[in-house]
Amino acid sequence: MDVRPRASAGATALFRNRHGRHGRPRQRLALIALAAAIACLLVLTLALALTGWRPFGGGKIDPSAPVTEVAPGVGKNWPSWGITHTQVSVDGQQGPAQALRDLTAQPTPQVTPIMGWGVDNPEPRPGQFNWNSLDRRMQTIRQTKGTPVVTLCCAPDWMKGGAAGTTDWGKLEVAVNSQHFDDFAALSAAVAKRYPDVKYYAVWNEFKGFWNQGANRWDQEGYTTLYNKVYTALKKVNKNIKVGGPYMVVNSNAPGSQNAPPSELQGTWGSMDQRDLNAIKYWDQHKKGADFLAVDGHAMPSQREVRLNEFQALTKFSDVTRWLRGLDSDLPVWWAEWYVEPVPSDWTDERRGAVLTAAMMEFVRGGAASAFYWSPQTSFGADCAGCLWFGSANGNAATPTLAMVQNFDKWFPPGTRLVGVPSSNQAVRVLAQPRQMVVVNTTPGPARSQIEGRPVDLGPYEVKWISR
Repeated sequence: MDVRPRASAGATALFRNRHGRHGRPRQRLALIALAAAIACLLVLTLALALTGWRPFGGGKIDPSAPVTEVAPGVGKNWPSWGITHTQVSVDGQQGPAQALRDLTAQPTPQVTPIMGWGVDNPEPRPGQFNWNSLDRRMQTIRQTKGTPVVTLCCAPDWMKGGAAGTTDWGKLEVAVNSQHFDDFAALSAAVAKRYPDVKYYAVWNEFKGFWNQGANRWDQEGYTTLYNKVYTALKKVNKNIKVGGPYMVVNSNAPGSQNAPPSELQGTWGSMDQRDLNAIKYWDQHKKGADFLAVDGHAMPSQREVRLNEFQALTKFSDVTRWLRGLDSDLPVWWAEWYVEPVPSDWTDERRGAVLTAAMMEFVRGGAASAFYWSPQTSFGADCAGCLWFGSANGNAATPTLAMVQNFDKWFPPGTRLVGVPSSNQAVRVLAQPRQMVVVNTTPGPARSQIEGRPVDLGPYEVKWISR
């Protein structure tokens, strides 16, 4: 965009012959124009500070304003609400068949790492690849009609100081050595070439291994250097690939925690660890480019002994999302992982389902573009709290957790218009679009609410999807 001032008769006359016959009046006019320009600049600066408006990019965004559509600013094909494959997951060759059928019934985005969590070392020796397990995982995603998403983590041992040809799974979370950053970027490019249907890549996972012990903070410089090399390598393979980071875990301290350092982001849920925010801001300022901004986190504070009301704690998700959108309005916010349940937990399935659903509501209301549910890693034959599939005693069928994610992907895809539907009972939460709404009872007892002129009765922690 050409922003140079255009010459005009008026502008030329205003500043020409300032010492001529009418010099003093014209000088006064010039001073008036200068004062007006300064006033406009002040107004522009104030608008930028208060609303995040960018004059030649980004547009106008007020993160505190109510969100009127799902995942604002992204295309309708954006991978929004989905799941992550972990150590024990469905397998296209071995089943379980019912789980595969249930996953196919309403396809969602599906995330897989390139090493770990059920995937073998993809490059045990430099230049020698083993794609068998990753091929199998990718085939499962294709078979179930999911949108494939890849997390570029973790790295072969020889990139981390280990011996070539060996894999020490106890060192999975060790960071790549800086002298092997280019090797990891080359491995990332090899992944992109092998799976050309994959268009979405998150770089690394939770800053694993990137910690500056001496400074007691994250090694954001090291991570960002690795990120920029991977970003460049992927874009060379295909400029249309979407790449994002920094996949920072956003930890928080409980309200009133002693010795909690000052933080620029606080809420009823507590205060953010400023070191996490600083790492995100450093990456944002020094990244070579990005197509989304990825984070993950737990609704509960780092102080495990503090038990907040689980539904009130969920506002952390929407508050963090708004902060991220205000930080860089050009980047969709991507929750790579998210958790809600304290450890240890005595929650019932109903209580867990209600909190998970209410958490998804917060992602939508905060303006998040994506959120991927991390399934607990328990074998199919065992009883698994919060898993996506039941054990063999129940036919390995999908749990209500998977159904919930699928319903959000079906009824609240990007671009869906949101409708404000009030509830007469504050304990009953509602999220609605023109044709469907989801209603959650946040109490352990029965609840009744008037919603759109009709009574809605809910059992303890019950979740209902209701046509409008």
